[in-house]
Amino acid sequence: MCGIAGIFGNSVARDDLEAMVASQHHRGPDASGVYVDPAQTAGLGHNRLSIIDLSDAGSQPMTSADGRYKIAFNGEIYNYLELRAELSDYPYRSHSDTEVILAAYQRWGEACLDRFIGMFSLLIWDETQQRLFAARDRFGVKPLYYAKSPSGQWLLASEIRALRAAGLVTQPDTTAWATYLTAGVYEHSARTFWRDVASLPAGHQLTIQNNQLEISCWYDLVQRSGQTLDTRCEDEVAEEYLALLKESTRLRFRSDVPVGVNLSGGLDSSALLGLVQELQGESSEVKAFTFVTGDERYDELPWVHQMLAHTKHPSIQCTLRPSDVPELAESVQSHQDEPFGGMPTLAYAQLFARARAEGVIVLLDGQGLDEQWAGYDYYKRVLDGTAKIQDVGTVQAAKKGATRPNCLSQEFVAAAESFQAPTRYPDALRNLQYRDAMHTKIPRALRFNDRISMRSSTELREPFLDHRLFELALRQPADRKIANGIQKRLLRKIVARLMPGGVVEAPKRPLQTPQREWLREDLRDWADANIKTALETYGGQWLDARSVRDEWDEYQKGESDNSFYVWQWINLGLCCNSMKQLVAS
Repeated sequence: MCGIAGIFGNSVARDDLEAMVASQHHRGPDASGVYVDPAQTAGLGHNRLSIIDLSDAGSQPMTSADGRYKIAFNGEIYNYLELRAELSDYPYRSHSDTEVILAAYQRWGEACLDRFIGMFSLLIWDETQQRLFAARDRFGVKPLYYAKSPSGQWLLASEIRALRAAGLVTQPDTTAWATYLTAGVYEHSARTFWRDVASLPAGHQLTIQNNQLEISCWYDLVQRSGQTLDTRCEDEVAEEYLALLKESTRLRFRSDVPVGVNLSGGLDSSALLGLVQELQGESSEVKAFTFVTGDERYDELPWVHQMLAHTKHPSIQCTLRPSDVPELAESVQSHQDEPFGGMPTLAYAQLFARARAEGVIVLLDGQGLDEQWAGYDYYKRVLDGTAKIQDVGTVQAAKKGATRPNCLSQEFVAAAESFQAPTRYPDALRNLQYRDAMHTKIPRALRFNDRISMRSSTELREPFLDHRLFELALRQPADRKIANGIQKRLLRKIVARLMPGGVVEAPKRPLQTPQREWLREDLRDWADANIKTALETYGGQWLDARSVRDEWDEYQKGESDNSFYVWQWINLGLCCNSMKQLVAS
């Protein structure tokens, strides 16, 4: 897990590249390096968080054995040992997965991506052809941003802050902000919250040659899963899926540093810990990290205790308190560069910081099974025909709606970008699953979690985002996902023997914190101050000040079952403060 940066065009300045690398130090504090092409037409930068092959031989940018290719790589290729054996004729000088990428690229070219099981964003410079090849993994676990500088150079990096470090002046993208504040939609496209800064979409590749940038799709989940439903018997499917679960988890334990597990108490993270037990046995002492808030209405400790009973896994509880929020939110915002998901993201930030303090550098998480097996409540409504995809919001439902367009100026609302969920499958359920996997739920969570894990120089791995699991799950008929009101039906059957019955049978519970209560009570003054900052900056432009104040007053009286729109205004204020600090520095 690392940070990467690149400059491509004439007269690449080493100082600019070094500034980009310095801005991403938190992503890789163990080592850093830069490479500038002899013709000064390209430069690569790298921050290293040492996970596999801790020796200097694994440092980057790395050069191929013949000297032609240079690589800056962020992520992990989990099946690198198998690929290394297949590419045994390559003259390896390290034991890293990075060098395996170079060997694979020399053997198979761009088609090497299909052979990787992993998470990655990578930059490969061909000195001979003066050509950049860049790519992002299938689900976009690892980020890659790009922009064109005023001088005409292409800038690429793991974080937007690195583009600024190279001299790029960024301005807020009104369309992105309008779409977010009116509909709660973001991370659904290549557009970012900053004008002229784009995110390379998941499963896409990018080339630059002669200063011309081209983008194409190398992985399409719909094409790979196919349109045809799986007609095999359930037992056969269950056997195949469980085998893939085990292999995916086993591969993600490949590490030369300690590995831990995020355990929320829900079905998915409990299944993950159950797989760890299955693979490592009863003697496993992998640390389990759980965030709590001290509020029994939201904390999931009863299920955590059930899961950990009779095991040797140390249980490490990471508490988020209201008093932690102001300073933590400011820090997290500075690392996010864009709006983030509220108190759950802050709670996870605490968790990653605690993991690092405990000496755990790699954490496994249970993201992905809800989208594979239709675990959210609204999937039932779409399946039974009581709701259409376009009626299902991308944030948690509320009686009055999650956002407050009435608090925005008409001109600002008109700038919003309409988002229509793709209809690429013949059935509504799979189209909704695809929407959540590739355009809404997962992209948001991945961006939040990448930044907060990297903020503490820790690596987050997602075993359930293995593409083979997704492809198999999306081929399953609807009644294997939802039947008789039970969601994730076949998945529950598959993982039942991996955990106590009480955890398997527990209903789906949203990952929540006392955000609604805290913003009305303990954090009222803090929330009010951030909303005032947002109004001072954008009142009369984006926000209708009177309407915002009226809604905020109503919220404080307890007249709302939803805090998302309040968090949006607070987050806008945090972004304003972050930009002021950026300008001041």
